[in-house]
Parts: sequence; structure tokens; C-alpha cells
Amino acid sequence: MTITTPRATDAAAARPARPARPPARPHGQWKIDGTTPLNANEQWKQEDGGLAVRERIERIYAAGGFASIDPTDLHGRFRWWGLYTQRRPGIDGGKTATLEPHELEDEFFMLRVRIDGGQLTTGQLRVIGEISTEFARDTADLTDRQNIQLHWVRVEDVPEIWRRLEAVGLGTTEACGDVPRVILGSPVAGIAADELIDPTPAIEEIQRRFIGDESLANLPRKFKSAITGHPSQDVVHEINDVAFVAVEHPSLGVGYDLWVGGGLSTSAHLAVRLGAWVAPERVADVWLGVTSIFRDYGYRRLRNKARLKYLVADWGAERFREVLETEYLGAPLADGPAAPKPRAQGDHVGVHRQKDGRFYVGVTPFVGRVSGSTLTAIADLLERHGSGRLRTTPHQKLVLLDIEEAAVERVVAELDALGLQARPSLFRRGTIACTGIEFCKLAIVETKQAATDAVIALESRLAGIDLPHPISLHVNGCPNSCARIQTADIGLKGQLLPDGDGGQTPGFQVHLGGGLASATREEAGTGRTVRGLKVTADGLADYVERVVRRFLADRDAAADETFAEWAHRADEEALR
Repeated sequence: MTITTPRATDAAAARPARPARPPARPHGQWKIDGTTPLNANEQWKQEDGGLAVRERIERIYAAGGFASIDPTDLHGRFRWWGLYTQRRPGIDGGKTATLEPHELEDEFFMLRVRIDGGQLTTGQLRVIGEISTEFARDTADLTDRQNIQLHWVRVEDVPEIWRRLEAVGLGTTEACGDVPRVILGSPVAGIAADELIDPTPAIEEIQRRFIGDESLANLPRKFKSAITGHPSQDVVHEINDVAFVAVEHPSLGVGYDLWVGGGLSTSAHLAVRLGAWVAPERVADVWLGVTSIFRDYGYRRLRNKARLKYLVADWGAERFREVLETEYLGAPLADGPAAPKPRAQGDHVGVHRQKDGRFYVGVTPFVGRVSGSTLTAIADLLERHGSGRLRTTPHQKLVLLDIEEAAVERVVAELDALGLQARPSLFRRGTIACTGIEFCKLAIVETKQAATDAVIALESRLAGIDLPHPISLHVNGCPNSCARIQTADIGLKGQLLPDGDGGQTPGFQVHLGGGLASATREEAGTGRTVRGLKVTADGLADYVERVVRRFLADRDAAADETFAEWAHRADEEALR
């Protein structure tokens, strides 16, 4: 495979950025070290790009079955089309780090449906539901990246699944892999009464121009994007590689504040503002510039250092902006103000009036878990009430649009019967969980059921207690933070704990007091850990109840102290 020449302006050729001092070993930065692969992963990406595997899936692997799949395709290139092998049932968490991938995996796949901006029609939702019931054992999970994931998918069925998705304008292109992943967008884009600007045109332009583009299909690692025009800042912009947050410039009008370099995993970095204002018509080009910097200057030698956050940390905001403007845009960006603090919670749960007088209804399933049958039922429900569209959210929720006022309460009741609550408890509303050991090969403990059981127990035990603010509970099955544990009031990182009898039991390390900018928080911050503070899965509800009651007893009510504020000032004894 020929390496696609990086796009650059004449200024790029004349004045490439240089590191402050030569590293002891090359980082694998294409514009500095050249494009010679420095590890096996970079080698196979250059030999044959991830996008090329689709033809083999359709022509060879779907006909020959799982045993016919080339190992490099299976464990590498399949990701470019939203496919990962799922965990084989019966393998406990203690084996996660000791077994090879082929020993952990089943002959079935997780398939991720890419939903840029979270925007769906009822027709699209029905197709996903039908695919789930026919090909995925009725599984469906709403992710915190606005995608929908299915499980138990056979490679033999993938071409037909693609055919059905693409017939309604959906797909799985670059849903995973070292590529630009799904673009998060405000779930109320174009319909909220208090929206500053509709980001949909920018999201659609990026998707149309660049997703599936070979020149951007070999990045150092995954690349996450977010764009919102809503004042609640509802796309978790602080933990994306690039994010655009609506702001009104005092002289230039409404545009976007540019952020870069966010990401969590095992080393959390919050994004930094570049201090630049981006006009709406320039968003796609600026997005391309940031993505291209990552492609050309991102670190490739070590995969655990191959996210944009490490380059931003080394360069700093000023240098990153200079390289963006001089090498990739060919013109400076205007300086701009920061967006104001959010005025409302950004999950959009509840009943809200749209700018056209109709209503949208945000509903909460248990930790994102639904089913194909439920998705089909939602499509039917919406169409019965005259609506044809809905949205997924970055908080494992659904937002149903265009409900007439007279039908709102009937819709809310019908959704509740499906297990989707528009007026949930604060714990049900604030809890998310990753896939966990049920399907994920990286997981150590189970998450979805553990989180659901804890929420049900807390709803009973704390019934009648008036929490001053929502308390977020994020449950993750391993250290990689797909459930954003560092940015939750209570974040739980899965691990195995001693059971007192010489064995091990599933449990969690506890992070306390994290959060992103919100109506109750001035700015984003990561949680604190307390040495030795771990809870078993069976004791999860007990611990959360205990720490919440301690918070309520100790908080400074006069100052309207939040859980996060209390957790950072409390002594360790109070947090145990």
C-alpha cells in the first residue's frame, strides 16, 4: 500500500514544526522522523489499510466463516468497520491479562453502528432494532459516544447488516480503529429553544468530506471529536481530542471556542482551550487541520503514548495553535472568549419545550442497556404520536423529538412501560456503565448488572431523601475508563479484590469528586483516590449509600456545596 502524502499548505513545507530537543529515540512522528514503521501495528497499517478489509469480509470471510479470517484482519483491520470480537463466555476476570486475544475471544462480534451527532429517524431506529432481533440475539447498548452497539454478530451476516444499514443512511465506517471516530453532537441540535447555533451542518460536512477518506484512515490512534451549539455544553468537550463549543464573540457573532487534547483512559488529560474563535463555515477545515496535526506529528512508536493528548501536553496550547494556523490553515484564527458556565444539566432528561412549541422528552434506560425489541417499540411509539426522529446522547440516554403538548404525558407513560424513564431518580439518571466482562475482552469485572442492582437498591434505601444536586456514578470494568470514571462524582474502576479466603472477588477502586463543567460545577476536574479505598461488587450499594449519607451530614448547605466539592475537602475517613 502506498502511504498517502499528508495534506499541507506551502507554509508546511517551508516551515515544519520542530521538537524543542531531539528525543533519545524517535517518536514515529511522520513529519519529523519519517514514515518508516516503528512497530508491528504501524507496519500492517501501511501494508494494507483498515478500510481495505471490507472487500475481503464481503467476498471471503462471510462465505468462509470465522475460521477463514486472517489474524491481522481479525485483530486489526476489522475495527475500521466497527467490528471487535467479543469475549468468550465463562472466562473470569483473572484471565484477562494472562490469555492471548485468540484465547479470550468468541467467534462472534460486537458491531458498532456509527451515529454522527446522535441523529436518527424512526425508520433508521427500526432497522437497527430489526437487525438486533434477527442477527444479534436482541442485544443493543446505547454508548456514551452516541453509538448503538450490537452483540453476537456472525461474520456471515455482516454484509447483509451493512446492506440494511446503508439503505437507510447508516453504517459502521470508521466506528472503531485508528481513525476519526463518531462526531459527538448536541442531542437537541436544531430544536432547543435556547440553542446558540445548530452544529448539524458542520457535523454533516465533516462526515461527508472526511469519514472514509484514505488520507485520514491511518492516524496514530483513535481520534474523538465533539461539536455543540447548546449552552449546556452537552458533548463532554473536555475529554475529546478536538471540540467546538458555541460561544458569542463580542464583534464577530456566534461561532465556536476551540479545544484540543482531551482524553481519559489510564492517564487522564482534560482538553485545553486554544483561545481561538472559529467561524461556523470554517469548522470543517479547522477540524481537518487538527486531525492532520495528529496524523503528521502524533507519536506512533508507543501505542500507549499515541493519543493527541500527549502531543498537546508536550507542545502546549500556544505552539499547537501556531502550527495549526501556519502549516494547516494558512491564516490565523481570531482570538475569542471562553464559553460561559453551563446553565443547565446537559443530559436533556425530562420534558422540555422545543423552539417550535412542541416538546422533546429525554429518557433514561438502565445504564444504556436496551434491546432490539425496545428500539423497534420506540420507533412505533414515536410514529403513533406523529414524530419521526430522535437522538442518542453522550450519557447513554435517548431524546425523543417533536411531541405535541397534548400527547406528552401519554408518551411519558408509554416510555415508562418500556423501562425508559423521563422522570428518573437522580441515581438512575446519573449512572452509566461500560460493556464490562459480559462482552469485552479487556474487562475484569461485570458492570451493567452490578450498576443496575446498585441503582435499584439506592432508590429504595434513599427514597425520600432530597439530594441537593445529581450525583453521578460511573462504573467501569477495567482501567481504560470507557465509562469516564475520572469525571464522575463517584467513579469505579473494576479490579479483582482479595475475598479473605485466599481467593478473589470482583470489586472496584474508587475515584471521588470528578466532573465536567456543568450548572453545579465551575470547571472540569478529575476525581481523587483514597489509598486502599476499594469496594466489592456485592458491597457497591452499601458503599454509595454510606458515602452519600456522610456527604449530606457534612456538606456546607449554606454554600450549596456539591458532592464533588465536599469529596475534595473531606478527610479520608469520611470517604471510606
